[in-house]
Amino acid sequence: MRVGVIGHRGYAGLPEILGTLLDIAPELGLELAFEEALWDIAEEGGRLDRPSQVDALFTLGGDGTLLRGARFLDGHSVPILGINLGRLGFLTSCSGEEFEDGVRRFARGEFTSVARMALSSSALDRDGVERCAWLSLNDVVLHKGGFARVVRFSVFVDDEPIGSYSADGLVISTPTGSTGYSLSAGGPIVVPTVESIVLTPVSPHTLAMRPLVLPPSVVVKVQADDGPAELLVTIDGQVGTTFTSGETLVIRRAPNPVQIVRFPGTTFFNRLRRKLGWGGLSERDGDTT
Repeated sequence: MRVGVIGHRGYAGLPEILGTLLDIAPELGLELAFEEALWDIAEEGGRLDRPSQVDALFTLGGDGTLLRGARFLDGHSVPILGINLGRLGFLTSCSGEEFEDGVRRFARGEFTSVARMALSSSALDRDGVERCAWLSLNDVVLHKGGFARVVRFSVFVDDEPIGSYSADGLVISTPTGSTGYSLSAGGPIVVPTVESIVLTPVSPHTLAMRPLVLPPSVVVKVQADDGPAELLVTIDGQVGTTFTSGETLVIRRAPNPVQIVRFPGTTFFNRLRRKLGWGGLSERDGDTT
């Protein structure tokens, strides 16, 4: 099995985990290819250049590293095994302490690949020409950056105007992203199997404008009516572009879902209770993953 490896160099345990992975890979039949940022640490294995090289992807870091890995795959149907080296790791498959066992279970096929809906989004200029396009597993956020004033957004669903949002920003999220920025902004938690697109205004000026859950088949378009001369579009909190009045942000369900590895015994609600303290703190006490 050809396995790509993407990692965050900021975690202290990364070199040891890479060493263990290189040690056990031959006996498990894993052929490893490392992204450029890890190559000088691994010092062996292949170089990871494109998603078509691999049959699986390991991400070493936190949720942000897994999101970056999902964008790297760019719609290729490849399972992602996320190894959490940080604190929360809501999207990841196992902790750093469980790393070797998780890799061995993965190599034996003792896992489920769960399809997670992703978003395909693009920014169109004033002439309707696409200038940027992205894939996101979590969300797309249109916001004002550092300007201390409200922005007015016009939102269309399948070209029908649904209203004007006066707010600091607008989060367009997947069910996976509903537990991220959207949740912090007051949006609903959506079970990942309930495919949908969630619109959540950030600090809305009009209290009547509430979060909205839409069918996954719709196309959402957002335009900035007024506000700062230059706004920002952020994809999964990591990449993006500037955005100005007269341009259009277009968001739809991506053609292919992202495949996330899950091991037997882990469920969405179990993770909510452990990671987010859902329904009380008893199951979270002592959990540092």
